[in-house]
Amino acid sequence: MESHECDVAVIGAGLAGLSAARELESSGYSVAVLEARDRVGGRLLNHPIAGTDEIVEVGGQWVGPTQTEVLALADELGLERYPTWTRGENLVDWNGRMVRYKGSIPKINPAILADVAQAQARLERLAKKVDPERPWAARKARQWDSRTFASWISANTATKGAATLMEIATEAVWAAEPADLSLLHVLFYVSAAGSFENLIGTEGGAQQDRIVGGTQLLATRLADRLEGPLLLDHPVHQVDHGERGAVVHAGGIGWHVEARAVVVAIPPTLTSRIRWRPALPAQRDQLVQRMPQGTVAKCMAVYERPFWRDQGLSGQALSVAGPTRIMFDNSPPDGSRGVLLGFLEGDAARELGEWEPAARQAAVLDGFGRVFGPEARRPLEYIEKLWADEEWTRGCYGCYMPPGTWTSHGRWLSRPIGPIHWAGAETATVWAGYMDGAVRSGRRAAREVAGLIA
Repeated sequence: MESHECDVAVIGAGLAGLSAARELESSGYSVAVLEARDRVGGRLLNHPIAGTDEIVEVGGQWVGPTQTEVLALADELGLERYPTWTRGENLVDWNGRMVRYKGSIPKINPAILADVAQAQARLERLAKKVDPERPWAARKARQWDSRTFASWISANTATKGAATLMEIATEAVWAAEPADLSLLHVLFYVSAAGSFENLIGTEGGAQQDRIVGGTQLLATRLADRLEGPLLLDHPVHQVDHGERGAVVHAGGIGWHVEARAVVVAIPPTLTSRIRWRPALPAQRDQLVQRMPQGTVAKCMAVYERPFWRDQGLSGQALSVAGPTRIMFDNSPPDGSRGVLLGFLEGDAARELGEWEPAARQAAVLDGFGRVFGPEARRPLEYIEKLWADEEWTRGCYGCYMPPGTWTSHGRWLSRPIGPIHWAGAETATVWAGYMDGAVRSGRRAAREVAGLIA
């Protein structure tokens, strides 16, 4: 078919777009979903473990207990959860010294730990003063938005060790460096998640549980329940919009969807690849010019078995030396294979992302070996995903705001423009940047559209 008519066209078949489509269809509206990739899921992607029926996720994977919308969706779709493996002792590779510990607090210099604790408490006090619905309206918004998180860390930690731990935590949450981020953006994120501990924690935090069968099942099962067309390999290249609705041009020449409204559910920075007729307001375009994606490579080594468990280790580790500074046991629930997961984030991902794959793999496995012993250097299989290389993503975990962006342009992040409405994890005000936020954003955009075209 060369054209299609519907009430709403949804651009993007990630969790946000699919959640919007499902919500709209449940309210009686006809929907067409357009996806540039040859699959659904966006930044969710399962990858098979060779020689098994198991998978690992090379995209988003964890859910936490306060992420109620995505947990409810998983239940609705019949998906079970299992806890991230935490049994045993954790490891810290701290300036050449390997330290084993249990719980969430590593056994390093108490002065460093106290320094981190006071900085985290101060950060959370500031975050409570930021309304995630309107971060630009905070009393000190201009002041906070004019400085980097790096400058705040420098001013609010007394020890080099505490500053290093805050830097590693920053990389783990945003896949960016503290110098990249506006302090106001960090406060917004903390406020949207409920606490900084929620962002970085495993038990009780954002990394607590995994989905049996992989998180991409959230997307595939949502897609299976849609009634209208879901068109893969249909990148949108132009949207004509006006008072009567929009014409969305995608795929081949002459192919289009006529709709009364459009939900755009792709990373904000990618919306600038679409030609808008008429052009979007300058403020909206200026916003997305200032919203880069984080840089991360997700790296996994697969072994015959999770050998570190025999040594009483949990598989969770922190390494100051890197290149993967945060590591997890990412084995399938039955332990039929052992999987170590490490992240290259921020500057490490930017640098090693330019290396030849063999050299990058060697560096990652060398880091695993330094922490978990020589057996970690000899996996059965090595799996990695460089999300900045993905044509229709260009980075992960999501977009972030450098200094000055929230107060100058942030009002335009989710503001509708005529028949055009915006979704995506970055537009969420609860659990922004996470799967839960993506689901919430899609449902919020669907409610906006329903109010417009009812």
